[in-house]
Amino acid sequence: MSLESAVRLAGLGQLALAAASTAIPYVLRWKTETAALRPLLRQLFWVYAGYILGFHIAFGLVSLLAPRWLLDGSGLATAVAGFIATYWGVRLVLQFAYLDRSDAPKGRWFSAAEAALVSLFVYLSATYAAALLANLSR
Repeated sequence: MSLESAVRLAGLGQLALAAASTAIPYVLRWKTETAALRPLLRQLFWVYAGYILGFHIAFGLVSLLAPRWLLDGSGLATAVAGFIATYWGVRLVLQFAYLDRSDAPKGRWFSAAEAALVSLFVYLSATYAAALLANLSR
């Protein structure tokens, strides 16, 4: 598979993640869980969640529709590929080093979903790291 195809596939993965992410507030009962927060903190939580969703959609659209822009060797392509690689690499590390999953939903469905997410994070991290290296080597 070419790197351009891998970036397109990463775009599809991020758009699928964005679509699937709309279920997270329901699965994890965000409305109930955040009800005890002061209004400003509750609102900030939702704003941050919206920003993250926006990043996933933007990364996905650029990768799917314009992968060559991320691979053209320009300073901007290098910076953006590096940012996205770092974003997903940090998210992958946080999955295991920071997030307390002890009270996460149990069962096969959750285990399968987590395995799929971790696999996607690995793929995204590796794909954008490869894009960064390709840009740096030009």
